[in-house]
Amino acid sequence: MSWERKTSWVLSGATVACVAALYVPCVQRTVPGGDSGELITTACELGVAHPPGYPLFTLLARLSILLLPSLPPAHSVNLMSAALGAAACGGLCLTVCRLAGPGPGAVLAGGLFAVSRLSWQWSMVAEVFALNNLFVAAVFFLAASFHRAGSAAQRRKAARWGALCCSLGLCNQHTLVLYVALVIPWALHRLHSHKELSLRGLVSLGLCFLAGFLPYAYLPASSHINAARWSWGDQTTLSGLLVHLLRAEYGTFSLAKSGNSVNVTTMLQAQLNHCLADLSPPVLILAGTGLVLSSWDRASRSVSWLLAAMLLLYSLFFSWRANLDVGRSLLLGVVERFWLQGDAAVCVLAGLGLSRTRAALERRLGRGGLWKTAGWTLTAALLAHLGRGSLRECDLSGNSVVERFGREILAAAPPDAIILTRGDLPGNAMRYLHYCRGARPDVRLVDQEMMTYSWYVARLARHHPGVRFPGRRWDPARPEDEDTFSLEQFLSHNTGRPVLACIGLNEGDPSWERSFSRWPLGVCDYLVPVQTQFHPEEWSRRTHNLYNWSEPHNSFHPSSWERVANEEMWQARMKTAFFLFDLAERMQGEGRARLFELSYTLYKEIVEAHSDYPPNWDKNLALACERLLRSGHPGYSADGLLACSVRHFSLYLQKDASDPQTPAIRAAVSRLQQERDGLRRTP
Repeated sequence: MSWERKTSWVLSGATVACVAALYVPCVQRTVPGGDSGELITTACELGVAHPPGYPLFTLLARLSILLLPSLPPAHSVNLMSAALGAAACGGLCLTVCRLAGPGPGAVLAGGLFAVSRLSWQWSMVAEVFALNNLFVAAVFFLAASFHRAGSAAQRRKAARWGALCCSLGLCNQHTLVLYVALVIPWALHRLHSHKELSLRGLVSLGLCFLAGFLPYAYLPASSHINAARWSWGDQTTLSGLLVHLLRAEYGTFSLAKSGNSVNVTTMLQAQLNHCLADLSPPVLILAGTGLVLSSWDRASRSVSWLLAAMLLLYSLFFSWRANLDVGRSLLLGVVERFWLQGDAAVCVLAGLGLSRTRAALERRLGRGGLWKTAGWTLTAALLAHLGRGSLRECDLSGNSVVERFGREILAAAPPDAIILTRGDLPGNAMRYLHYCRGARPDVRLVDQEMMTYSWYVARLARHHPGVRFPGRRWDPARPEDEDTFSLEQFLSHNTGRPVLACIGLNEGDPSWERSFSRWPLGVCDYLVPVQTQFHPEEWSRRTHNLYNWSEPHNSFHPSSWERVANEEMWQARMKTAFFLFDLAERMQGEGRARLFELSYTLYKEIVEAHSDYPPNWDKNLALACERLLRSGHPGYSADGLLACSVRHFSLYLQKDASDPQTPAIRAAVSRLQQERDGLRRTP
């Protein structure tokens, strides 16, 4: 092994070690939000994850759980992601070493990717992105090794490993196909230009490529065994397997099954804004410099333009198909994770830019030691600047919000309850706690969306003992079709057990309203037969301080799942008060004033117990004051209720001036103030 190659491996190994030392202490110890809970549960149960299945990640996650039995499964898989993320940074460093030699440029490439907010953030949790980053880095490195190979044997070896790596990467995340679509024709063209392309060689490469898809055999195997209590889809048939692989249930080549079409320019601008904020303008300048200077160097010209073409194709295609509104913070958080694949190319080009600039200055001005020192200084300064900003946001070691959110919901559920989950946050958090951690073995978790798929009841009903499904699937649009059922029918067949809906119900099927009522139970709704008598005072006592939740309001990033969980918990505090208010609005008679009084009392107690709370609490309390006043309840001062209503309407307008009802609220405040003034003038 040459000195340069040995130094390259040492430098890359040191980069991996440093990044791992940075990442491991920041890893989240508990279940994260989003898809992480489902992916960890799939590994625990050896089931199949949501489309396209992620078999390689599932198997690696299962291995990490087995290798670290003393840790909770979530912590084990999160650590695996950190290790994969560190290895990806080493791969980018090694790529620049292969193209421009070891030095500060190589460390810059790996280090930039390590300390960028997105890469760091998604290496802290159990998600498929760190593994995808590793395959992207491997493709870059193998492309560079193929290009710099000194003999036909070395090119064949790099090409075979590249073919295997490309298909293995596609077993993890399909977005890699946009890089594969360019690197394969490029490699074949290079082989042809060297007169090394033969039928035997093509067959060899094809076999290596096909071998990489072997992890997909896990999907039909797991589906056939059907032992997992949580698993997605039916892959026992070819059509079922293709539906899963092509993400037909989500929308092939789209991020969401139903979403708004987003202007390509808008999405590209959002990606550019991310690069400017998370990678910094100097890095983008270095990346452009690397592309230009590498174009003059035959040793790396072909690969640098390949990287640029990959980045361009990926950015354009993803911007076209990412059908989520990036104007909403949470959806922006979903979209921006996919920009990591482009960031890897930018970081390599930036590393090449620094290496080529230093080499050009040495050739023209001499004083090689000076420029080398300047290169290391610039690298250290950039990494320190970006790392300091990312550390505050990416240290998740003390973050247990999502797990506590799931535990609180499960703890508040009645014994033997059926919990109808909706959405990733409550569903995945509770699934992890229930299946991996053994929390609340008496309850049954039934996913509302999954119940609409034809495979759900057929395959998973056996894992829900005591739950009765009155048909093959729930169809909110056509419940009268053969073998389908409505929500009302499902509830009627399960009246022997408490049924909760968390969070909310599918709006497409209002059939339950004929026979059932919704009583608020924290973030969930208790679905009870309409003939069940409701006792307002008793229910108020039962739901009072239902959760032990102490997170401050507005304490998390707007794009995070922690923000969603925290907001749900804060709003849960006032759901009973809102329910009583709404119930009073819809009724007549002697109980109306009592319900308004209960609602007002609850709202007032909640608002006075906190100094910072959601703005809508002020609006709701103001309305409760006004309605209690109009109800004619004799136990309260009219002046006090008017003052309370004016005060909290005014506070609400200060906090949320964007409410479309602002003119009407201002008019109400003026009217209430006049009424109060008139009351005070009356002798």
